[in-house]
Amino acid sequence: MKIARVESFFFNPGRAKNLLFVRIETESGIYGWGEGYVTAGKEKVVAAYVDAIAPHLIGREIWNIRQLAQTLLDDFSIRRTSVDFLCALSAVEIASWDIVGKRAGLPVHKLLGGAVREKIRVYANGWWFGASSIDDTANRAAAVVAQGYDALKWDPIPGPWRNYVDPKDLDHAVENVRAVREAVGPNVELLIDGHRRLSPNHAIRLIERLREFDIAWYEEPCPPENLDLTAEVRRTTNVPIVSGEALYTKEQYLPLFEKRAADIINPDISAVGGILAMLDIAALAQPHSIAVSPHNFNSPIVGLAATVHLSALVTNFTIAELFVNLVEPTRELALQGLTIADGYVDIPETPGLGVDLDVEVLRRHPYQPLSGKGLRDHRDEFPRRGPPSTFKIAATA
Repeated sequence: MKIARVESFFFNPGRAKNLLFVRIETESGIYGWGEGYVTAGKEKVVAAYVDAIAPHLIGREIWNIRQLAQTLLDDFSIRRTSVDFLCALSAVEIASWDIVGKRAGLPVHKLLGGAVREKIRVYANGWWFGASSIDDTANRAAAVVAQGYDALKWDPIPGPWRNYVDPKDLDHAVENVRAVREAVGPNVELLIDGHRRLSPNHAIRLIERLREFDIAWYEEPCPPENLDLTAEVRRTTNVPIVSGEALYTKEQYLPLFEKRAADIINPDISAVGGILAMLDIAALAQPHSIAVSPHNFNSPIVGLAATVHLSALVTNFTIAELFVNLVEPTRELALQGLTIADGYVDIPETPGLGVDLDVEVLRRHPYQPLSGKGLRDHRDEFPRRGPPSTFKIAATA
């Protein structure tokens, strides 16, 4: 069963970023969908990698997924691995599993050992997108809890992503979390995201101030280039520390495990090389008693489906990510979608990933530039004038 065609498609949901999908079709007409992780303003970089990889895929057997991934790493990227290459590879690898599952007549998780749980718990992210104030954030939190979610993630710190932040920003973060806790009550898990930007002393101070709100975890407190910083934070607190979103290979994860820098890791299936790479990373984490919470700033269709199949397989899985602000904008795109209800996603039992996309809808929503974090100038740096509320929340994750 040989590959005959590889196509990439953008879908503009009107918010956050353009989504990048890859469709692979075999000579027998069976096709599969994959998705690569992208960030706003840089989506075309990953698409360029897909287009460059595509000619090397034509005529290859679809069954040899691990060998193909290794060959692309060795011979195409010549072991100069970049996240953008791995995002493209992820899309190709996921689409390959979709095809193999369809040909075998089995859902992907059954090809790889079968489910160890009945359904997949997810937390809500993206619900805060566009919030204009602390009160607005709290109201949005209450609204998403009313939809059935009992775990919410967001970044409460305003201003530039810098290691040293204005004390007013830390005060703002504390009041933000206080307002959300008051809005949602005591039984909702609050997952705080630091986006890899604080020095250890700032992260430790903030975590201590947030303890009164019973936060369920603190994610990415420090820059990942020096994992000793994150390990320092973890040693000072019993609040679970999450890290790994900006790590992309087994080799990059090993120091995190050895330094015991995290209680939970959050790799992204659309950024680390796909399903097999995620399984490898999860298996490495297990002997260290480290749980896996997949990052998933991808569509609630293909990216989420791949995450769900992976999560069904991983014994040290805890909870997965869902960007709820992308659910409605992508609804018409799904010819076949996932069942999401009360903070859980059902594990598909149809062959392959169990989802399908409408190509005509994709073509009606082509790539359009969407604003991301933007680039600030010197007047926005610490110390800066004006209250934190004058600086918009970054549309990224």
